Amino acid sequence: MSQGYVVGHITVKDADKWAEYRGKVPDTLAPWGAELLLRGRRVASFSGESPHTDIVVIRFPSAAAASGWFASPAYQALIPLREQAAEVLLLAYED
Repeated sequence: MSQGYVVGHITVKDADKWAEYRGKVPDTLAPWGAELLLRGRRVASFSGESPHTDIVVIRFPSAAAASGWFASPAYQALIPLREQAAEVLLLAYED
């Protein structure tokens, strides 16, 4: 079975609100069997340009679980805070 991944490309606008958002996300992931693989900051661009400086990669047991997490009331409740805190491009993938 394929695994699902959510990749977020991020530019933080308000560090305090971003810290608050980041602190609340893990509780929304647990019911979906998700694992936070990477939170990082770009150190180099080897090819092309991205307007975002940060990235997050989350692994789910399936693409359906990733979609379920995003649509869940628990995560949807965090979106207004996320939008205040950062510009985020959130993409879903499967392997």
